[in-house]
Amino acid sequence: MSSSISSSEPVRSPWGGFALTLVGVAVALLVAILAFAYAVDPYDTGRSSLFEKVGVRPQGPRTAAASRGRDEAYNAAIFGNSHIQLLSPERLKQSTGLDFVQLSVPASGPKEQLVLIDWFLRHRDKAPEAIVISADEEWCTLDPTMANKKPFPFWLFSANPLDYARNLLRYDILEEVPRRLGYVFGDEERARPDGYWNYEPEYRNLGYATDPTLRQRLEKRPESDSQVLDQDPMAGQRHFPAADSLKALAGSLPARTRLVVVFPPNYKNYLTLPRTARGYQDQACKAALRSALGDRPRTALIDWRVDRPENRDPDLYFDLTHYRLPIAHLVEADIAGALKQMP
Repeated sequence: MSSSISSSEPVRSPWGGFALTLVGVAVALLVAILAFAYAVDPYDTGRSSLFEKVGVRPQGPRTAAASRGRDEAYNAAIFGNSHIQLLSPERLKQSTGLDFVQLSVPASGPKEQLVLIDWFLRHRDKAPEAIVISADEEWCTLDPTMANKKPFPFWLFSANPLDYARNLLRYDILEEVPRRLGYVFGDEERARPDGYWNYEPEYRNLGYATDPTLRQRLEKRPESDSQVLDQDPMAGQRHFPAADSLKALAGSLPARTRLVVVFPPNYKNYLTLPRTARGYQDQACKAALRSALGDRPRTALIDWRVDRPENRDPDLYFDLTHYRLPIAHLVEADIAGALKQMP
């Protein structure tokens, strides 16, 4: 008598079980890493209080701004890039009585700066006393996306917690988590809370104040200034998206918040000439930004991007758009004066 054994069930390979186990372990490990990174909160965003310690270790302003921007010790803030970075929160406090934080990020444009303004506003229990915005040439872009030219961690300031959590899975976070723990439990110094950075020593060390080759760059105008145009070839065709964003911001600010927009200084050879492509563009941009402010109360616009004695002095500039402390002090004085004049 013979018998045969048959089965409809497939024979499972031991490799299949191993692969499933491996995937399961990998997923569990990723979830654990993500949960731990979220709990550590490496850039002090306030999303977790498990390893909480005020401030962050010394680091670049792109990431340090998450901690500084939510620090309610400050009731006023400065936004922009290196063209406004030299303004001192301490000196402004002496002249205005307001506690300023510097949230400027070098090589940033309006897109990044508006994100930082939103972060600052979202983390205030009380309406801020003042906001200062540097509207440099980057604010004159015609690009509707206002695309950032340098990398920026938009996810770090996102209002969407899932967006933030998803972006914690990156290599630089794995590097920053132990650094954060070292700062929390160690004796590492805290990054300057008010965000001020005096870039003069760095510029001097690079020779911008003494190197003849670098100094000669101050006397060269952009090539686009060489052609004189009888009329604006784009009259009525320009649209400045940053002006739209400024209008929306001005309309949404609390009534008590004073708003100061600054057109930061340029050296004379970078100031636009009339009847040139740059001249027409700058004129139209300034008009659009002024219009965006409308008749909002407690608002001022300060224009340093004009011909004036200080902007003709090469000893007050490192390059065409980066001025030195004497001009920074004058800009601070103008801001303080504008704030004091607001009811």
